[in-house]
Amino acid sequence: MKDKVAVVTGGSGVLCSVMAKHLSLQGFKIALIGRTLSKLENVANEIKETGGTVLAIAADVLDKDALLSAHQSIKSELGTCDVLINGAGGNHPDATTSMTEFDSTTNEGKGFFDLDHKAVGGVFDLNFLGTFLPSQIFGKDMIGKEGCSIINLSSMSAYSPMTKVMAYSAAKAAISNFTEWMAVHFASAGIRVNAIAPGFFLTDQNRALLTNSDGSLTDRGNTILSQTPMKRFGKPEELVGTLEWLIDDSSTFITGIVVPVDGGFNAFSGV
Repeated sequence: MKDKVAVVTGGSGVLCSVMAKHLSLQGFKIALIGRTLSKLENVANEIKETGGTVLAIAADVLDKDALLSAHQSIKSELGTCDVLINGAGGNHPDATTSMTEFDSTTNEGKGFFDLDHKAVGGVFDLNFLGTFLPSQIFGKDMIGKEGCSIINLSSMSAYSPMTKVMAYSAAKAAISNFTEWMAVHFASAGIRVNAIAPGFFLTDQNRALLTNSDGSLTDRGNTILSQTPMKRFGKPEELVGTLEWLIDDSSTFITGIVVPVDGGFNAFSGV
């Protein structure tokens, strides 16, 4: 892994920042991409403190021109991309219901018929196009090279959709399907494409949904842990073993898979 280049979108997020810092310790040169430069620079400074080589670039993964510019900067300063981690994604409140199931007896709360179609489209764009565009731009660097990988971020909701987050669940299911499609398409080019499906980790996006201000669990948080055999949330550091395995030369015959890192959530039937 020495001196290879890893590009990480959503690089300032809780999960992807840990991935980036881990890869730096393995010898990767790191390019962090995200919308807020100050947040990226905080992660970059941590990487520099451990002797790593890192470049932080503010770019929206839905802005092709910004990504093309970022690509040129990374190529010039670090070299061409060997590993792409498509970590950018998320949900939007306007694409989320407050009801877990349809109730014809009340007009309170937000149900399926109240969802804003533009917000739903925005969630699809962020998760799917926000993976497609970086793959299209940085994937070209991998043609003719050895040991290159694209790692996508799927979700538990891709296997079985979670209540309330219809758009996010459907978009992550698309990521799993897209991972398989790309794996087949690029197999002859030697580019391996796999995905990690994290279980439930506390992040900036879901913390308020899963925990109360005093740190206790919300009803949703309790439900999740009741369905997780290990009875706890994951720690970001528990993703890096799977990441390292998927991009290492020891897994050169593995492509097109989605690996759950979930404390047993996906394996549990609820009974």
